[in-house]
Amino acid sequence: MSKSIFVTGISTEVGKTLVSAILVEALKADYWKPIQAGELELTDGDKVKSLISNTISTFHPITYALNTPMSPHAAADIDGVTVEVEKIIKPQTDNHIIIEGAGGILVPINHQQTILDIIPKEALVVVVSRHYLGSINHTLMTVQLLKQKGFDIALVFSGNEHKTTEDIIKKMSGVKVIGRVEEESKIDKSVVKKYADLFKENL
Repeated sequence: MSKSIFVTGISTEVGKTLVSAILVEALKADYWKPIQAGELELTDGDKVKSLISNTISTFHPITYALNTPMSPHAAADIDGVTVEVEKIIKPQTDNHIIIEGAGGILVPINHQQTILDIIPKEALVVVVSRHYLGSINHTLMTVQLLKQKGFDIALVFSGNEHKTTEDIIKKMSGVKVIGRVEEESKIDKSVVKKYADLFKENL
């Protein structure tokens, strides 16, 4: 049976796109980024496409391509559009699909709703957690809110190991850990393939 996996982060720049590429490669899954704010000349989907080796994955069109690298609600305001949840419809596919969010789950997409409102109810939500001062709080809050909403959740740690941080997150969240993406000096297809092979058995 095909899976929907929604990739979110505890903050910006924690490694969501790299993790998305790894999951796409591990499952030979489709990829979809519903909302892209900024970097339209080299989107997150373009980056994922450049990092995978399989030829099975389909890349579905962005629903809202916004010009400014800001919170989607603000980027949409600048573009004179309103992001409507009803128009964000998961693409039809018989394949697994990796859906990449924008920022964290409470990032506003309009003036009433957040990224949380566009996560398919059946999706496994993969939370990418990267160590920084405050990351334990951000990770546990993200997991707690997702649990309250009834989602299945898994964690991926991003960056070099920080044992005390990871141990307490694992203990207090009780959430399955798929793996960690280390701090790599270079990110290319071979690195993504290496992690895809490592993560596959935990998916």
